[in-house]
Amino acid sequence: MSGAVALATGRAVRQAARSGEFSGPTCGFAPGYLQANLVVLPQSLAFDFLLFCQRNPKPCPLLELTDPGNAEPRELAPGADLRTDLPRYRVYQQGQLVEEPADIRRRWRDDLVAFLLGCSFSFEEAMQRAGLPVRHIDEGRNVPMYRTNIATKPAGIFRGPTVVSMRPLTVAQSIRAVEITSRYTKAHGAPLHVGDPAAIGIADISKPDFGDAVTIHPGELPVFWACGVTPQAVLMEVKPDFAITHSPGCMFVSDVRADERD
Repeated sequence: MSGAVALATGRAVRQAARSGEFSGPTCGFAPGYLQANLVVLPQSLAFDFLLFCQRNPKPCPLLELTDPGNAEPRELAPGADLRTDLPRYRVYQQGQLVEEPADIRRRWRDDLVAFLLGCSFSFEEAMQRAGLPVRHIDEGRNVPMYRTNIATKPAGIFRGPTVVSMRPLTVAQSIRAVEITSRYTKAHGAPLHVGDPAAIGIADISKPDFGDAVTIHPGELPVFWACGVTPQAVLMEVKPDFAITHSPGCMFVSDVRADERD
């Protein structure tokens, strides 16, 4: 795959993922299109998880919820297939990661419900337009993501830590980033925390729990946004029998422009 120019739309990213041509993180691709985290659960757990999303809108902004057994996200990308159109998936059993496949057709069942949750990749083009650096894109890496000591609000069986993504910025840049990203409420909105990682339970900023470490230059602060990988940390903690998610950073890219949704 030749790069971002070849994957300039959500449809192009999905087609490349479906064909097996693209299997990496979607940050920097299809700029300006709404990207989404994926959580797939049995129908028996769907109400509890819906309530979890409603109680935790910052890390889990709900964009779309499918009918049981239906893998088509009719609002975000009619005709798309959530079983094949993400670059990579994760399959969990009893909270353990058992597989990271390129499609989940053989894992799909008639009782499965898919949740699509907003992603901070959706506001990165707006940051770049404003002249702000997006370090993981500049360095060709996945965004760094960290478990924190910020607890989510429980719902049913679902409870656990909030996960955050991080982008290094100067003080002036971070103020501008707050102004920009606060408009994207369906993509986590404004940052949760700026500065000292230890204040939110991150012991070593150079060792993310998900994604890749990035360079923090002198004079920059780590700026943390709520992250849609939070459900994966929750699944590891509460250990439901079965669940499927996207692989961190490998999002579903929709046909909706990020500026349109909010």
